[in-house]
Amino acid sequence: MAIRVLEIIFFLYFASHIPITLFIDLQALLPGHVFPQPLRDLLKWYAAEFKDPMMMDPPHWFKSFIYCEAVLQMPFFPVAAYAFLKGGCKWIRTPAIVYSAHVATTLVPILGHILFYPFPVEPHPGPQTLEERMRLVSIYAPYLLVPLLLLLTMLLSSTYNSPSKSGNTSAKKKKKK
Repeated sequence: MAIRVLEIIFFLYFASHIPITLFIDLQALLPGHVFPQPLRDLLKWYAAEFKDPMMMDPPHWFKSFIYCEAVLQMPFFPVAAYAFLKGGCKWIRTPAIVYSAHVATTLVPILGHILFYPFPVEPHPGPQTLEERMRLVSIYAPYLLVPLLLLLTMLLSSTYNSPSKSGNTSAKKKKKK
């Protein structure tokens, strides 16, 4: 039962990540005219409300993470959403481990930047107070916590980490030779 709850959480995470990537995150890479005005307005509102200048004027290192999201992660999102909606798909284990390790690693510098960088006040104001920084951290933190939970699930859950029968069979064959 507990594993099914985690699978639903993972499904919701990956399913929700598809529109977020396509309609919000890619605005940091693609020309503005590619997106309809309501989506551009949504990004401007988000950046102003949560004081996230990285989305309005992304540093090069941040853009590199968004390129990885677009090219490497985006194709994985619907596959992972399907696997976790269906549940018990052992074939998702290795790709999920790779994904979760990659994303968790990228979030460390992002969160460090949010917490310690002296953001300018113009042209796109960044967080200045600890409260503003923690508010922005709360937006990014699920993209660290869910992948870490996914990693632990893939490594420790008997549903995803049980030896396969074919693996045992080939090991037995090797011993006979």
